[in-house]
Amino acid sequence: MMAFDGATVLLQWAVGGLAFCWFTTRRQVLGIGYGWLLRSVWGVCALGGLFVGLRTDTVPVREASAAGVVLATGVALIVSIRRKADGPEALPTWLDLPAPIIGVVGLFAAGVDAGGPDALAVARVLVRGAFLGAITDAMFLGHWYLVQPGLSRDPLNELLTVSTVLWFPEVVVLLWPVGMVSVLNGTIDDGYGGMLGWFWVMSAVTTIGLLVVTRLALREKQYSAVMAATGLLYLAILTAAGTDLVARALLAS
Repeated sequence: MMAFDGATVLLQWAVGGLAFCWFTTRRQVLGIGYGWLLRSVWGVCALGGLFVGLRTDTVPVREASAAGVVLATGVALIVSIRRKADGPEALPTWLDLPAPIIGVVGLFAAGVDAGGPDALAVARVLVRGAFLGAITDAMFLGHWYLVQPGLSRDPLNELLTVSTVLWFPEVVVLLWPVGMVSVLNGTIDDGYGGMLGWFWVMSAVTTIGLLVVTRLALREKQYSAVMAATGLLYLAILTAAGTDLVARALLAS
């Protein structure tokens, strides 16, 4: 089983997004504003997780970690703004690493606090954060091509590859007992005659289908293919969130 905790959801999403912010910007081919965008979004997300955690069921290590993520992200953002005249190549490639590393500590604590087998609970928190972060960053990156239309499609294809690979452990850790298998076979009553369990299955299958179709769309040479891919990623975020949140609700202890 696992706890349904808004503070953990926000922190894991922020940590995943910040990790893939580093993954995408490490080659220093994107405009400096892309880093500003992601650091701002995920810094606010981590701050929201800290606020929720302090107001509800506080997990001290998780909240301390969230504060560290906010601080480290803020430092990276300030440094990047101060060096904007020098371009992205002037920024240290490790600048975005401290925040997700600090965040992982808090996610370990959140997983242990969630209850159930500790290894499974921690794996669920980490894998889901990485999966949601990768897909969301891919959507942001798709929009960035409006600002930097001459950018190679390689960074976006990389994020799609990672998202596709992460889909498999995402589904496995949610199926692993006690997991969604128990909902599908009726051991856990979803309250709707099994409908929510099958809704989860459709969300998971639709997510991987959308990721595959997005990769196919990017094979087209026209610039409009990138915008089509971005639209598909909007849908993928919704179905990925459904995959995650439905499982959280049904398996909440």
